[in-house]
Amino acid sequence: MTAAFLQAAGFGAARLDPLPSDASARRYTRLLGGPRPALLMEAPPPENTRPFIAIAGHILGVGLSAPEIIAADPEAGLVLLEDFGDATHAALLDSGADAPELYAEAAETLAALHEAPPPPGLPAWDAAAMARATAATFLDWWWPAMMGQAPSDALRAGLDDALRAMLAPFAATQGFVHRDYFPANLMRLEARTGARRTGLLDFQDAGLGHPAYDLVSLVQDARRDVAPAARDAAIERYFAARPGVAREDFTAAMAACAAQRHLRVAALWVRLSRRDNKHHYLVHGPRCWRLLAEALEHPAAAPLRLWLDAALPRHLRRNPDPAKEPA
Repeated sequence: MTAAFLQAAGFGAARLDPLPSDASARRYTRLLGGPRPALLMEAPPPENTRPFIAIAGHILGVGLSAPEIIAADPEAGLVLLEDFGDATHAALLDSGADAPELYAEAAETLAALHEAPPPPGLPAWDAAAMARATAATFLDWWWPAMMGQAPSDALRAGLDDALRAMLAPFAATQGFVHRDYFPANLMRLEARTGARRTGLLDFQDAGLGHPAYDLVSLVQDARRDVAPAARDAAIERYFAARPGVAREDFTAAMAACAAQRHLRVAALWVRLSRRDNKHHYLVHGPRCWRLLAEALEHPAAAPLRLWLDAALPRHLRRNPDPAKEPA
């Protein structure tokens, strides 16, 4: 099926160069020797490529940089897309690129993405959805692994109430949320300028929610430490590009989104290890718990802080010992 798809798209003679996998079930292959630089994305059912295709169209439609869709077979989960190359922001940072400059560029693009009206049909990334996502990692995976037993119904209800109470004050602000806006999903496109210079990837899970979530994802990255100078450069560029945003309210929303995100993602590493045998992600656990502790200091995060203080002693706010993970 894949060979026929590539043949029909004019890439039948291209050489296939598989790329390293990430935390998702999708597979990417670089096509060499075809009529133009291209990547093959394979996301067979139950994966769904339609959101990726639709969001790519939206991003391109508002004048920003997403891979052009060259060909697609949504039923088979096959998408042939423009190859942006290898210059991810993550790779550039690892090679010593100027971090404040790169983070400021990313924030400029993010501001433009948030200023544009969101497309219709985005799934909700609201308090209810964020609470469900948190329970799916923290209670379904982290709690049994760390505590040796399943959480009680009362614990589940308490966490749900705390998250909804923390996030509810920010429900009135709704916009496009990428949900995974961090350096590994951003590309430096040297031939482009302004907000188009940063290419966007992995946007298929985009939703309708508070844009503060994306700025948190960028400046409080779960996978790498962000220097204060880079963090500040991004935040200042973002607010400069969106002068109509109430900064104090947005900053409070960032704290609430950060508390939810860091709790969810700290536990996500446990799920990836235990369910998918991707144990290398456990190295990011300490960073996520540290970022969570910092977020909980903000008054906007009080509902979750109070619940955690009652339900989970501070010395247990960490991931299970990696030595106890399955081999």
